[in-house]
Amino acid sequence: MELNTEILTAPPLDAATVVMLRDGPSGLQVLLMRRHQASNVLGGVYVFPGGKLDPEDQHPLWQQRLSQDSATLHDRLNEPDLPSERASGLFVAAMREAYEECRVLLGCASHATPQAIALLQALRSGQSWHDAFQAQSLSLHTDVLLPWCRWITPRKASVTNKRFDTRFFVTQVPDDQLAEHDNHEATEVLWINPRDALLRYWNREIELAPPQIMSLVHLSRHTHAQSVLAEANNRRPPVIEPEPYDHDGVRTICYPGDPRHSVRQAAFPGPSRLMFINQRFEPELGLAALLD
Repeated sequence: MELNTEILTAPPLDAATVVMLRDGPSGLQVLLMRRHQASNVLGGVYVFPGGKLDPEDQHPLWQQRLSQDSATLHDRLNEPDLPSERASGLFVAAMREAYEECRVLLGCASHATPQAIALLQALRSGQSWHDAFQAQSLSLHTDVLLPWCRWITPRKASVTNKRFDTRFFVTQVPDDQLAEHDNHEATEVLWINPRDALLRYWNREIELAPPQIMSLVHLSRHTHAQSVLAEANNRRPPVIEPEPYDHDGVRTICYPGDPRHSVRQAAFPGPSRLMFINQRFEPELGLAALLD
């Protein structure tokens, strides 16, 4: 992974990410996808499905296709200054990205339901995701998405040359729900236990960016999907604004709760900082800090 040293001046772009959960034989599993190596954003890195908010995600017609009204969705994000149409659009964006990147239609019991099949056929005929939904009179079950946290890329971005204001959602999918990569944005999808993902990262078998590392550390404290959903239901999504600094040529990213961070209250369990050493980000105490 290459360190970005550029200072970014553009405002962050609204984005949505979906952390898909299921219970496997060894406990909680999450879905990671490997971004195409040629991607200009985190190429080759394993991430949760997601992407930026599109103008069409905020189209007024979506209000007729959502299982919850805009006021409810706005309240669930806990961002008072956010326009309601943008709040609704972020839920739409999360569900659209889950389908476009992994072919998972959230809220469906299975990929073989008539709803999922009709959508796939419409897309294969050349319709856009938005047009296909409207033409098929389908609905989006926004209630299955639970706001988890909000990450805002700092101006000293470290791993990308773009800034994002990303809302992370968690959701549980059925065990038989098919997930497959699109060979365009993603070249692999992987269901994996969060601790195993961190071990594979440490062993240099996969690459992870800091938000995924810290999210997996948090999720590794849970043994099953319902435990994650219960936490999401019982708190408001915290805002995470990393604060990086350089010391003796080493980039260090501090998170809420770190002595050098402006926010004293921790937003998640685990280490409060990561350092760019050995061509990747690691905590000061090594692997034990990720797993304990």
